Amino acid sequence: MESLQGSFLISTAKMPDPRFREKLIFMCGHTEEGAIGLVVNNPLPDVGLEEILKSADIPLPDFELPPVYLGGPVEMGSGFILYTADYQTASQMQVSETVYLSSDPSVLQDIAAGRGPGRYLFLLGYAGWGPGQLEGELTDNGWLILPAEDEVIFSTPDALKWKVAARKHGIDIATFGDVIGSA
Repeated sequence: MESLQGSFLISTAKMPDPRFREKLIFMCGHTEEGAIGLVVNNPLPDVGLEEILKSADIPLPDFELPPVYLGGPVEMGSGFILYTADYQTASQMQVSETVYLSSDPSVLQDIAAGRGPGRYLFLLGYAGWGPGQLEGELTDNGWLILPAEDEVIFSTPDALKWKVAARKHGIDIATFGDVIGSA
């Protein structure tokens, strides 16, 4: 299978794991050894970036900060910053032509100082799959694969991301599970 890095995984009605119901995952890596992705539509209700900055002893800025997202159920104590290519740092991984990923605390320092990326998400944890695991879920129709779009990740309201990502490709994801199947 070709690498899904830089693509969206959109959960379907056939998704057996309730943690991923109506979730949109941005795939950050996919090789024969496994896959890693970040849930980009699951903000934590009681945690903002202010708490993360305080815990890292980074001075708070005088502007409003975004929510913190639950990126997935693996290593929920680890933080990741997903951001647009208008910002560069030495410790980053290019996920797509326009999106980068880092866990470097200096990115948080730059955000607080007002010199960070223009658009970003801060996420705790990630979604991970072992060798062949994701491919099995795909054959069971638990996920729909679509091209990722920066506007959906960074500018679409969280409650709409799951539906908007599919709708941009002419798919009503809410009813998609009723028409898929295997031959």
